Amino acid sequence: MRLDGAIGRVRLVGAGPGAADLLTVRAVRAIEGAQALLYDALIADEVLALAPVACLKVQTGKRAGQASMAQSTINRLMLRLARRGLDVVRLKGGDPSIFGRVGEEREFLRANGVEVEVVPGVTAACAAAAQFGFPLTHRGEARRVLISTATLAGGTLADAGWAGAADPQTTLALYMGRDQVRGIADQLIRHGRPAATPAVAVENAGRPDAHGIASTLGELATALDAARPTGPVVLLIGDVAARADIAAVADAVVPCRRAQA
Repeated sequence: MRLDGAIGRVRLVGAGPGAADLLTVRAVRAIEGAQALLYDALIADEVLALAPVACLKVQTGKRAGQASMAQSTINRLMLRLARRGLDVVRLKGGDPSIFGRVGEEREFLRANGVEVEVVPGVTAACAAAAQFGFPLTHRGEARRVLISTATLAGGTLADAGWAGAADPQTTLALYMGRDQVRGIADQLIRHGRPAATPAVAVENAGRPDAHGIASTLGELATALDAARPTGPVVLLIGDVAARADIAAVADAVVPCRRAQA
């Protein structure tokens, strides 16, 4: 806590896809120095354990389809804690700038005179590709990556923007689309993406319990219905998905522990 009465700062930190050893060094340092930690529901216990014992920890929810703290409440809480002179970390899954509402939070805090720093993190699409052994771009197969969400506020399926996603040279990474897969496939096929396009759904990307489901665009909904995933799912659609090694074991995903003096 700042003793001179100065307002504290807020760091909007990306926790990556889950495993603590995928945190950036800057993110680890921010968590270790936090006096107040506001964290999303999916943040792993091993990541939370990096915070000081005396750190005030508040779970803010923010899990799709479940009750969570309102964004306006989170904003006011960050401001209140910063005005108490605390160093505040707002810890978000993945990267804060990708569907993390970082723009809203940063604008609110800066408008109220609070210093804000954004710390990037590994996003789920990158973690999924690395864990299951396929590239997001590949010479002759994918020249670009399109990261998108298929749903609008309230969980309804978007009705525009599908033409660009149908480009065969694009790897499409869809977030928050687990419950809309059938509609997603219908839209993409309608706009020219072949039903036989390889597709992979990855549940809990980057975690030891990650689960990959290989299919095609036309059959992905049926495959997901059979698998019945309950965790966060990222959908990767494009020719590169055929290279996925679904049997890959994430041996490199190990708990992150503090160095012993």
